[in-house]
Amino acid sequence: MIYTTKANAAIDTVKTELEAKAKEVGFGLLKSYEFQNILESKGFPIEKDITVFELCNPPGAQQALSELAAISVYLPCRISVYENDGVTTLSTIGFDDILSSVDVDERFKSFMTILFENLKKVMHSWDD
Repeated sequence: MIYTTKANAAIDTVKTELEAKAKEVGFGLLKSYEFQNILESKGFPIEKDITVFELCNPPGAQQALSELAAISVYLPCRISVYENDGVTTLSTIGFDDILSSVDVDERFKSFMTILFENLKKVMHSWDD
C-alpha cells in the first residue's frame, strides 16, 4: 500500500524544504532523483515533475537491519513529490502493510511504527 498526502504548498517549495523538514525528525537526505530529468536524458521524456527523496534515520536503520536483514529492500525510506491534478502530492510506502507481512515481535513493530510516524510528520509539514 502507498501512503499519500497532499501539501498546501507549491511543489518547488516542498522540494526545497524537504531536507530541512526531515532533519527536524532525525532523517537525513541521502540522494534525490528527478525522474523528469533522468528520463529525458535517456530519451524517454515524461511530462510530470516527479522527484524521489531517499531519507535515512541511521539509528533506526541500524536497529531495523540488525533485527531483520530482509527489511533492507525497503530502505532507505523514500518520499516521492509530484503534482496530481495541480496539487503537490507526497507518497511513500505504507509501513503498516510492510510490518504485517514480516514475522517480528511487537517491540520491533512499535519501533518501526514510531519511525513511520516521524516520516509522516515530514510529509505533513505543509498542512495548514
